[in-house]
Amino acid sequence: MTFTKHLLAAAFLCTALPASAQDQVSVALDWTPNTNHVGLYVAQAKGWFEEVGLDVDILPYTDTSSGTLVASGVAEFGILSAVGFHSQRATGADMTVVMAIVQHETGRLVFNGERDDIQRPADLDGMTYAGFGSAWEEALISTIIANDGGEGTFDTVTLGTSAYEALANGSVDFTLEVSTWEGVNSVLLNRPQRAFRYADYGVPDQHTTFLGGNGTWLMDNPDLAEAFVQAAQRGYAFAAQNPEEAADILIEETAGMLTNPELVRASMQALVEGGYLQDDGEPVGLIDEEMIANITGFLFEAGILRGQDGQPLETMPDVSSWFTNAYLAR
Repeated sequence: MTFTKHLLAAAFLCTALPASAQDQVSVALDWTPNTNHVGLYVAQAKGWFEEVGLDVDILPYTDTSSGTLVASGVAEFGILSAVGFHSQRATGADMTVVMAIVQHETGRLVFNGERDDIQRPADLDGMTYAGFGSAWEEALISTIIANDGGEGTFDTVTLGTSAYEALANGSVDFTLEVSTWEGVNSVLLNRPQRAFRYADYGVPDQHTTFLGGNGTWLMDNPDLAEAFVQAAQRGYAFAAQNPEEAADILIEETAGMLTNPELVRASMQALVEGGYLQDDGEPVGLIDEEMIANITGFLFEAGILRGQDGQPLETMPDVSSWFTNAYLAR
């Protein structure tokens, strides 16, 4: 272990506030287990939750979103997708994000790498997109195309995760993917792809995945919240420094749910090598206020953020209360 790692470990040990013996805390997943969840499983396996007096239950993904489980108080914490969080928080959902798990945008617009007729986003006008059924996709893709000089018009077929097979067999022209999971898998499957990065065409960078907590519970239980967040942060810091071991822990802890170990290990490498788990000179998990404000502004201007009445918000929300870095170890 390097001197830096010794200091990091010592910092977590010194700053995490022990909770009373075996307090129960639950954290809901936003999808089936994957590398975005690795820090939770590392902390569980290493005994770091138990070390601070917590009995943590990692709730499996269900048809009820993690955000809904957190906002309703069914789970104290949850892994939250960025767009899902912003959309729910705009309605007044009782959620606060307490850690940025993925520091930068991992999504990208992808298409068959062997196609010569797609060289720039404007070429996608009139083509067929395999989608997932969210308003975010329409705003995102039309912005990318229009900012490259196109009309921003395209046809959509909603296919969900079947989009990737449809792209591979040529049934559709393009889709969206997470570069650190589906993008890695396309390489393993020997499916050549090319991609457009959102930020190259006017879409703000964002933290794509958060750890969030029920707002009321956080206020009522600050010591428990700090203990949980810092143990989870310690798990993600370990994964950032030890991606191979972290991948093995994730595979073992999920008891056969991840059936492709090669994909898990390659995904962990992509997260670390791409700088997605930690920015240089910053603690793991730090939330950037400017990034949150910028992506919220984009979603607001696109009419995606809606209030409790279901209507688009008329004024840009104040996001300062939507997140906090207070529970993180620095």
